Amino acid sequence: MSKIAKFVAGRLRGCGYAFKGALLLIKTEPSIQVQTGIAIIMTVLGFYYNITPGEWMLQIFAIGLVMSMEGVNTAIEAIADFIHPDFHNKIGFIKDVAAGAVFIAAVTAMIIGIIIYIPYIF
Repeated sequence: MSKIAKFVAGRLRGCGYAFKGALLLIKTEPSIQVQTGIAIIMTVLGFYYNITPGEWMLQIFAIGLVMSMEGVNTAIEAIADFIHPDFHNKIGFIKDVAAGAVFIAAVTAMIIGIIIYIPYIF
């Protein structure tokens, strides 16, 4: 197998692992399930209000940002629980900071949604 073929095979295998991880996240995490539902609703609203291509880009970016941050948060929490299953102040701090990052992304997405949809609704 050539160097290029090995490289491509490795990237394809990596994509498979990433897809598996995304499915596991959606199947097992209630918070990402809620966010997936919100993403579907926002996508339907985008079609209903016929938002512009620029608005679509912002909306897709916001959805991806929140869902990606939730995945990172879930991974951080899982690692923290694996390393130290009992309560520990430093582990609590790490988990709170990771959750805070998701919160910031969610508020940002909400602001983007408000900016996009208020002119269509009113």
